[in-house]
Amino acid sequence: MPWRLPVTQERTVTCCNDLDKEKKHGTEQRYVSPTTGICRKLVVQAVTPIGEHEVAISANTNQASKIALQLANPTIRWWIIFECLGLWLCLTLKLLLSFIWLLVQLFYPNDMADDTAEDTESYGTVYYKRYARKFRGQLWAARSSKERSSRIIEEGEMDVPTHNLYPRLLIIHDPIRNEWVPCADRDIIIHTKFIAISFCNADAYNKFGPDPETEKAQFIEEVRAAVLGQKYDAYWLDLECVGGTRLEKSRDLYCMADVYRGAGVTLIMLGKSANGENKCWRVWGERVWTMPEALLSPRLCYKFRDREEVTPLSLFQLANLAYTNYSTEQAIINAYSGKDPLERLERLTLLKSAIWQRGSSALAPGVAPPPSKPDMIGETPVTDGAYKAERTYALMGFFEHRIHPNRFEGDLHALVRLSMANDNDRIVERMVSMLPSTITKEMACWYSDNDIYGANLWDILPEIQVAGITENGALVVDGCRAAAIRWKDFPEVTFVSPDSLKRTIIGFVPYLSWPIIIAGLGVVMTNRVGDITLVVLGVVLLIISPWLFVYSQSGRILDAHPWLIGVKGVISITEAEKHLYGATTKKHFPRMNFTPSGSEFSVAEQGTKRKGSPTQYDDAKKSESGPGTRHIYTLIDTCSSTMYYFRAERPPTVCIFAGREGGLGRFVLCSERCNINELHKESVLRMPTEISQKMELCGWIALG
Repeated sequence: MPWRLPVTQERTVTCCNDLDKEKKHGTEQRYVSPTTGICRKLVVQAVTPIGEHEVAISANTNQASKIALQLANPTIRWWIIFECLGLWLCLTLKLLLSFIWLLVQLFYPNDMADDTAEDTESYGTVYYKRYARKFRGQLWAARSSKERSSRIIEEGEMDVPTHNLYPRLLIIHDPIRNEWVPCADRDIIIHTKFIAISFCNADAYNKFGPDPETEKAQFIEEVRAAVLGQKYDAYWLDLECVGGTRLEKSRDLYCMADVYRGAGVTLIMLGKSANGENKCWRVWGERVWTMPEALLSPRLCYKFRDREEVTPLSLFQLANLAYTNYSTEQAIINAYSGKDPLERLERLTLLKSAIWQRGSSALAPGVAPPPSKPDMIGETPVTDGAYKAERTYALMGFFEHRIHPNRFEGDLHALVRLSMANDNDRIVERMVSMLPSTITKEMACWYSDNDIYGANLWDILPEIQVAGITENGALVVDGCRAAAIRWKDFPEVTFVSPDSLKRTIIGFVPYLSWPIIIAGLGVVMTNRVGDITLVVLGVVLLIISPWLFVYSQSGRILDAHPWLIGVKGVISITEAEKHLYGATTKKHFPRMNFTPSGSEFSVAEQGTKRKGSPTQYDDAKKSESGPGTRHIYTLIDTCSSTMYYFRAERPPTVCIFAGREGGLGRFVLCSERCNINELHKESVLRMPTEISQKMELCGWIALG
């Protein structure tokens, strides 16, 4: 075998454009060009550039204005005479070129006509740069039945009614034979009063013990004795009443809430009091299903396994005994007891929070919902008999419309299906607009249990609609207004300032300097005894032209071409104004403002006028050098003339208007993942709602 040199192959990924043409590139961050729709390498301007993909901050502002500002700046190092002389010569040369261009246009107007004026007219003087990519993949589960879904629909799933008024199976006592027999006869079940049993598996038997079946049988005998003691001759216990086939199990789980609603009383079977009553209550209260079992039952009672008495209790007593997150659960208890009714969405949100904190047969208590992974929705169901989406199935009993349980899905997939089935609540749409304290790469970025701005789920009015969810857990949404964020440099921003005759005249004077000088030289050359006053006047105008330029452009901004501009790092307002508008000073009107409440660094000034405090710049600078894995970025919005400091893992390239809250819009900043055609939430800013009207509507997008 011949000897060969080792081959080193760089890692590449493949993405497709809107025409389904494949393109291979490296793993560096990419973005879709808003003008061409082509996937390109992202170049980021940074205060301190690091690496090949970061460059120093640059601007395309009018060069004459920038030079004028440097010369008029009082902090310039005047003792370096050559620097000042070089800048002044550049400015005079630009004025001379402007004069020559004017002469050419006067003498050759037809030849210099711009045939491409219509094409070069800035597209979107009213709109931000658009986001030029949309989702083109397949949905795993869709809102509309007309859309194709790749989700596996199990046999008999579509035959299950929305609500079941009676259990599928009951255990009924036959007094003649003194036996307990299972009964599936509808005519008998609907005329039978029964007790529903609530318990924790750990209190009934040890799954990993030497003889779990014997322990189960002993527990069942204790349940039957307690049922007869309460003058009932029928009960429902999931150890006996949940079906053995997959279809029966799914149907029983689907109708679990109806079982407890229809029971005459719910009996809570606790462990042995000898082990500690408080411990028994805590173990029971940490189980996922105890919340719906208790809240949906008409009456409650409890019994310890080593005691004979059965004691009734109220929801308030239950909250004190079994629930640890008292503030959340107390509000739920008040709502279901009729003492303090909550709005529907607030109640459902608190229920979700309470259930998500509990353990299930698949997860331990307090574990966050699992991330969406392909193995949750693949061909292999969960092997231990537990549903990974058990939390969602426990929650769905409180909703009007339910979803059929599926072993092939996780909590997040089930939550999206449940939200789509109950569109009035729009839980998932509201989550998109929230900014959690952490956004992990493993968790679907649209999911949120909290918001760093302190908003609740019901505070947000969504402006988007979920169309479905993909197989890998990306949320596909419709109705988005989106805009691209520019990172490579500061563009030349077209803006409008108030009409001022004084500033107009002063701004025109520097352009007269060269005509006056040329006219003066012509007089001197034709007449040797001619006065050189014109030449001196022209030179004086050239010398003072920087200050004239600065003053002529010092008016406030009435309107500006909308741009979203990003910078890695923290820059000041003065620097941002210089890069955007060139010649401007704080002695006149400010061009940019800090946001009073739009980002996590926002600080409002303590005064009668609503505006952001400059102290947030210092706070952002301190945080920039402090601990933390996420970088700090600056976003500049020229439409509202506002600056925002925010944290993100990667520079976001797309801004999406997703909802409204507290009098401001919720704008989701996302990075692009072209190889999987998804966006990833990096941060959320609270920006003026009216700027959303300057964003164009885009097609379906996927948040993964």
